[in-house]
Amino acid sequence: MKNFYKSLGLLGIMVFSFYYTEKIAILMQNKSPIMQSINQIENNYLESPVNATIEGESITPGIMGRMINKTKSYVNMKSFGIFNEYYLVFDDVKPDVSLEDNKDKIITKGNKKKNAVAFLIEKNQPIADYFQNQKIKASIFINEQSFDKNSFFEQINNDKESYKNTESLLNKNNLNTNICYLHSMDKDFCIKNKKYLVNETFALNNSNFIEIKKNLESGSIILIKENTSLENVKLLLKEIQFKGLKIITLSDLINEKKD
Repeated sequence: MKNFYKSLGLLGIMVFSFYYTEKIAILMQNKSPIMQSINQIENNYLESPVNATIEGESITPGIMGRMINKTKSYVNMKSFGIFNEYYLVFDDVKPDVSLEDNKDKIITKGNKKKNAVAFLIEKNQPIADYFQNQKIKASIFINEQSFDKNSFFEQINNDKESYKNTESLLNKNNLNTNICYLHSMDKDFCIKNKKYLVNETFALNNSNFIEIKKNLESGSIILIKENTSLENVKLLLKEIQFKGLKIITLSDLINEKKD
């Protein structure tokens, strides 16, 4: 029993020693000119997160905030012995209302603050060729046969018959966006597999260009229907350029990370 209490006492001393050493290290770190400089500019880099917006069954993703990780930044700069903003390390700040906690909601547009739009291309080779030649980012629907590990496009599993096989191909090549296009896939199946539920904002065809041009805004998800003419697509691309919007992949548009 005496040995037990002796061991317990030694353990207590060790715990207290570690605790005391850590407190001293933190105190010395906070007194460092480098840390004091980090504290002074901390608020200059602080960016508040933007909450996702939920309306009924729909959700518009939020945007993560940003803050300085002071300890990691201090360690980065300590080895040089001088404060330098180039070596600041940042942490993402998750929104209070986030897409990640509401994957049962349907995304029909990205956050406007991204100042961007995204394209989904149905089976239309001339348009796909044009996008690739012009190096315009877009997402395409694939199945097991059309999967291409070297594809220029972001690939979205739309394979009803061999979904698991296509999913395996995407996972194996680290290309899985985990996006479910609900106009093709079953909602309950997508939720069960923890996918992002997505439908387009606009479906471009040969009769609605004027309407889409009028209503186009940042965050729009544009589906290019199979029978759409390349000329109409080119006109829409000019409108996007005129409005100063970027074209990014669908996964980039809907995710909550900053650009």
